[in-house]
Amino acid sequence: MGKTYKRLTYPMVRENGSLRRASWEEALERAAAGFKDRRGTSFGLFSCSKSTNEMNFTAEKFARVVMGSNNIDSCNRT
Repeated sequence: MGKTYKRLTYPMVRENGSLRRASWEEALERAAAGFKDRRGTSFGLFSCSKSTNEMNFTAEKFARVVMGSNNIDSCNRT
């Protein structure tokens, strides 16, 4: 039989090349800092036509307003 995997029930952060358990507050702060570091530089977003209009609108707003990027695409145009 194949391997069985257990679902994570807590956040993990990378420190010195390995993962360690972290609080939700620390994990969210690190994620926000990662997005902040990329704001206005190398960020792109791809959205799916199978998502709702509201979800695609939110993704576009996030890319443009929060991340300062016009690099957004969708499979709608293919």
